[in-house]
Amino acid sequence: MMLNPWLTPSHFVMLGLQLTFAIAHSGGAALRPWAEKYIGPRLYRIFFALVSLPLAVILIVYFFNHRYEGVQLWQVQNAPGVKAVVWVLSAISFLFLYPATFNLLEIAAIQKPQVYLYETGIIRITRHPQMVGQVIWCVAHTLWLGTSFTLVTSFGLILHHLFGVWHGDRRLSKRYGEAFEIVKQRTSIIPFAAIIDGRQSMKWEEFLRPAYLGVAIFVALLWWAHPLLFVATSRLNW
Repeated sequence: MMLNPWLTPSHFVMLGLQLTFAIAHSGGAALRPWAEKYIGPRLYRIFFALVSLPLAVILIVYFFNHRYEGVQLWQVQNAPGVKAVVWVLSAISFLFLYPATFNLLEIAAIQKPQVYLYETGIIRITRHPQMVGQVIWCVAHTLWLGTSFTLVTSFGLILHHLFGVWHGDRRLSKRYGEAFEIVKQRTSIIPFAAIIDGRQSMKWEEFLRPAYLGVAIFVALLWWAHPLLFVATSRLNW
């Protein structure tokens, strides 16, 4: 049977790459208690990074190189204000994606990597900021590109992060028990839900952290480097 001409193999390759990354990333996270017991937190983090980061780079490069494949579902790039909306949403997505767990010294295993039970800062808004940030990023880029390939990519990313919500809560519950259940009752998955119903309150001073300044600088650099990234990835025939 012939596939529809717009349903290019890249759609299935992307889903396969995402599934591979999800198994490696979530599987590695699930193995953390066992691995740290035998090889220690630092060595575990190094092995985890050596598996996850190359897969993430492959995903990013493949997305860049195939983002306009498939059927063009809509085209709004020339519509007034759309570009600004996409960049604002992208900037907001990075504010959710990184600061909650962004400790460079621990990521690099210079400091001892630890699992934290947070209830401050962005966790007051949502207990799973990475999921929220990924959804916002997917909405922004799917709006901008409007292709079936981007839609499939976004579907896979969101599905993985929704699984991560369940998986992350399960791991924290096993590690912290009743202490996590208390945090769970005082926070929400849906952004601002716990604040709206009075279980949580905002404390803006908690956002005055170097991590947020770092994200702002990162977004500015990304704006500047976007054309260079497209040129660099296009040289990789993936």
